[in-house]
Amino acid sequence: MTTAGAGARPLAPAASALGGGSGGGGGSSGATGTPSARETRRRRRRHRSTEAAWAAFFLAPTALGLGVFYLWPVLQTFYYSFTTWGPFGGHTFTGLANYRALLHDPDLRSAFVNTLWYCLLGLAGIPIALVLAAVLARPGRRGVGFYRALLFLPVVTMPVAVAIVWRWLYAGDYGLINTLLGKIGIHGPYWISDQHTALIAVAVVGLWSGVGYTMVILMAGLESIPRQYYEAAQIDGAGPVRQFFALTLPLLSPSLFFVTVLSVIGTLQTFDLVYVLIGQTNPALPQTRSVVYLFYQDAFVDNNRGYAAAIAFVLLLVTVALTGFQFRLQKRWVHYA
Repeated sequence: MTTAGAGARPLAPAASALGGGSGGGGGSSGATGTPSARETRRRRRRHRSTEAAWAAFFLAPTALGLGVFYLWPVLQTFYYSFTTWGPFGGHTFTGLANYRALLHDPDLRSAFVNTLWYCLLGLAGIPIALVLAAVLARPGRRGVGFYRALLFLPVVTMPVAVAIVWRWLYAGDYGLINTLLGKIGIHGPYWISDQHTALIAVAVVGLWSGVGYTMVILMAGLESIPRQYYEAAQIDGAGPVRQFFALTLPLLSPSLFFVTVLSVIGTLQTFDLVYVLIGQTNPALPQTRSVVYLFYQDAFVDNNRGYAAAIAFVLLLVTVALTGFQFRLQKRWVHYA
């Protein structure tokens, strides 16, 4: 205590000297260059304004693209859904006539039923992707990069090219599938022209094309789960099945929810596979036609663009409703760490 007190004494003259240098009182902080509270607030406001200006500068291109290529077409489509187009262009405002016609259109009802089937069959790809991701994400697995690239290859392949290849595979007379079935005595059907198999054939191609993308997302989710949880579960006596349902599924639920939303939105927009794989003269077209294909047919083949705009806007509302329902439902089964 004595040493500390002795050490503090020599500082007193120096502090006194500094105090004298500072103007001899607390109200003279401005004379020493120390910013006042008002100056500090002014600098903070200037800093925030500068940050806001830079944020607006970097967000402007994205906001401009979003407005021009997404929001404006939505507004334009909404307006066109209340119009009727002539054969040589031009349109007249007809109010709710297109929406009244939609209520009595059997093609629209069948197209929505087909699209919902595509959604359900597309969701079946998530368990398949989960199994593949669980197999590839096991510690010590070799060749993971090769298999992941192999399964992801259909995702980066053009859908038209995929549809053309699968059309050859599905061919009833010379297709590879029926050729292999013929070797074991099974006479395969005309997969994409048979009314009973065409929709499943299209859904299988869509599922095969997207399972790699889903698998990569789920693999990332699996690899983010700490291994210590599994080690603790093993110490407690939990087997692989118990670990999967008690640890893996709850901790992977955010990733599962994400791929479920993407799968539903993606399958609601099914078009290119139906267009290339089925074709316009296929007798199974009514059983495979999606809502987006019906929109294309009315807008660009029949030149009934007002009616097509009404179809597109109804599909938008259905997509928003299903997505909102999924977000509301996720509170019951998605667990965020």
